[in-house]
Parts: sequence; C-alpha cells; structure tokens
Amino acid sequence: MQIVKGQEPITIQRDSAVRTPKKADTAVYVNPGKVAAKKAILRSAIIPGWGQIGNGLTVYRGIKVAAIYTGGTLLALSYIQNNGNYKQYLREIQYRALNNVPMPGNGLEQYSNTAGLITAKDIFRRNREVIIFSMAALYAVNIIEAYVDARLKYFDVGNENVLKLSPTVINSSNMYGYYSFSPGIKLAIKL
Repeated sequence: MQIVKGQEPITIQRDSAVRTPKKADTAVYVNPGKVAAKKAILRSAIIPGWGQIGNGLTVYRGIKVAAIYTGGTLLALSYIQNNGNYKQYLREIQYRALNNVPMPGNGLEQYSNTAGLITAKDIFRRNREVIIFSMAALYAVNIIEAYVDARLKYFDVGNENVLKLSPTVINSSNMYGYYSFSPGIKLAIKL
C-alpha cells in the first residue's frame, strides 16, 4: 500500500511499522557559476592563484597570478627591510638608554639625540604594520577576484545585446554664419 504525502511517495511495510520515504526523480537546476565560484574561493584560500588557474589557464589569468605573486614578493621584501630597520633603531635606542653613548659600529652614530632615532623607529614600525595590512588585502583581493572570475566565466549576455562605440563628428549650431564641427563618440545600444 502506498500513501502519498505532498510530492514524496511513502511506502508502508505491513510487517514492521517502519516508513521508508522514497524521493521522486526531479530535475534540479545547478548553476555552474556558483559551483565554480565555491571551488575558486576554496582553492584561492588554500594557495593564492590556484583559484584563477582552476578557472582555466589563459594568458590573462596567468598575468593575474604573476601579479599576485609579484605583489606578495615585493610586500615580503619590504616587510623584511622595515622590520630589520625597526629592530636596528630599537637596539640603538635601548643601548643609548643603558650606556648614554652611541653603539659602536651600528651606523647610527650620526644621530646625536634619541628623538630622531625614536621618530625613525616609529616610521619603520608603522610601515611594517601597513605592509601586514597590505598583505592581508592582497590575499583578500586574490580570493574575491577568483570568485568574480569564476562567476563571470559562465555569464553569457548572448548575441542579441550589442553595445557599439564609434567615432563621429558632431555638427554644432550655425553661429555667425559658420558651422563648427567637433569630434565625438557615438554610443549605440541594441537590446
């Protein structure tokens, strides 16, 4: 005996009071852009650039991945340099506070007072923090860009929609018997 509740048929077995629902075959639309976007987000979060390459390797996507790694490398080098300078100036300030003389061989003997050293140390610390935020922003942009690229890969406007830009000459009004012409751009939209 079969009892139908809503859209799902349910079979009842007489010997045991166990109900086993059976789902009917239905066609489910799967948006390929959403699936690809989820994969791209996960891939780019694991390894930066993998989401872009997973969308299909093209020259444009290769350039984007190269830009991600170039930016990351430059930021890492800047971080290393600013962190080293920060620590050097901090050691000099601490040495001068304990000994009241400049540290020999440090290269910072030209600073007579510690106010210049403190200002320089603070600048290097601030630069180091800005670089950390920039690295986080580059990582986030990598993930967002992979998501957008994956979604737009499956986006199709079709052949019916056309946007056409063309150069044109605009005829201005007749002023004092002379016609004036100006260059312009004509925008034609066909929907």
